[in-house]
Amino acid sequence: MLFNSYQFIAIFLPVTLVGYYLLARQHQWRTGWLFLASLVFYAYWDVRFLPLLLISILANWLLSLRLSKQNKNTLIGWGVFFNLLLIGIFKYLEFFAGAVYSMWGMPFEPYELILPLGISFFTFQQISYLVDRSRGQAETYRLLDYALYVVFFPQLIAGPIVRHNEIISQYKKSPLRPGIFHHIGAGLMLFALGLAKKTLIADRLAGTATPLFDAAANGTVLSMGEGWAASIAYSLQLYFDFSGYSDMAIGLGLMMGITLPINFNAPYRATSIREFWRRWHITLSRFLRDYLYIPMGGSRAGTRRMILAMLITMTLGGLWHGAGWTFIIWGLMHGGALLLNHLWPLKGLKLPGYAAWIATLLFLLLSWVVFRADTFTTAYSIWGSMFGAYGFELDVRDAPNRWFSLVAFLIAVVGPTSHAIALDKLRANRFVAVMLAVLIFYLTLNVASDGYTEFLYFQF
Repeated sequence: MLFNSYQFIAIFLPVTLVGYYLLARQHQWRTGWLFLASLVFYAYWDVRFLPLLLISILANWLLSLRLSKQNKNTLIGWGVFFNLLLIGIFKYLEFFAGAVYSMWGMPFEPYELILPLGISFFTFQQISYLVDRSRGQAETYRLLDYALYVVFFPQLIAGPIVRHNEIISQYKKSPLRPGIFHHIGAGLMLFALGLAKKTLIADRLAGTATPLFDAAANGTVLSMGEGWAASIAYSLQLYFDFSGYSDMAIGLGLMMGITLPINFNAPYRATSIREFWRRWHITLSRFLRDYLYIPMGGSRAGTRRMILAMLITMTLGGLWHGAGWTFIIWGLMHGGALLLNHLWPLKGLKLPGYAAWIATLLFLLLSWVVFRADTFTTAYSIWGSMFGAYGFELDVRDAPNRWFSLVAFLIAVVGPTSHAIALDKLRANRFVAVMLAVLIFYLTLNVASDGYTEFLYFQF
């Protein structure tokens, strides 16, 4: 079930909220209700994977109980292995098997495994909990509270990647506590803004990016203008699509009095790659930092160790995004850029503000081409078009909605963030309530009439 479907907006969400607040005075009952609702939400897509999710939860919870009684190093190793095995089989087995077969010049028949919904996210959350338990930084939780931490439907499919100490303690707080109407109102606003980002901006930008990338993949040589239009449109589409999902997830949590961590903070305003990763997919960035980069030595174990740790972290981060060589190269590109960003000031070098912003943005536009392209051939072709390898024709007549990209760019770079609008700038009053109701009604009608598209991070 998708947040931008009328089944979710018109049926699932109202029923879930009504049931939750009817049971609000009983911690056990409202927690159980959210758990069951989350299972329904997950099973709606493909009920066959529900047992896998439940087995994963139970196995990790039982292992967490043993971490306080037996050899921690051995148990944590088995726990991490178990979680990585799950994601490895479903997400990477076919990729690595294909690579081995190709290396030996043998034909390979794809296994056609279906990727379980949200597996990239719920495995990372459970790994972080196990590691924190082994470090003595996490308590043991009741099975129901732990299970809800994993399956809580707003963040189950595409994050934010939430840590146990950020959310489980909130389950005990009464949703009827003072501030209830502020939470519900701000949550509705964030949800509406996220839905608008997805349906009114991201999906329209896809109308520019998708035909151009498809044309390049089919061997068509794009003009210089079309190459840049493809890169810019996709960069913005990805941002509005994913940040829109995160806004909707955080908004849903707020409607129930639960605060989820911010995942995006105007990333295209960054003046360095390091700053970009502090603004883009923030919960993934901190996971990679705290559970990969720092344990490998980080910046505390000398320059050589730091370089190795950075490249490994970002390469694995790229592979986490998808089982393909293009994702690995994308990760390496960002790892190299972060290293340059780290070493540059040590040489006493510094770019002026606007120059640093332009250089950062240019790198991002180039790297997103590799992220989006299915093959290196497609990426090279679009890069060639962008830098005039096939001519300097700037005409983009074959790029639909091309001027809309400029509007979206200004919103992303100059406009206020969704959180600033929902939590800071708008104050609850009748006018805001009416305008919010009109916006949600319009967006719901738009979804019902035009249909809905999957989020880019759906089934990820």
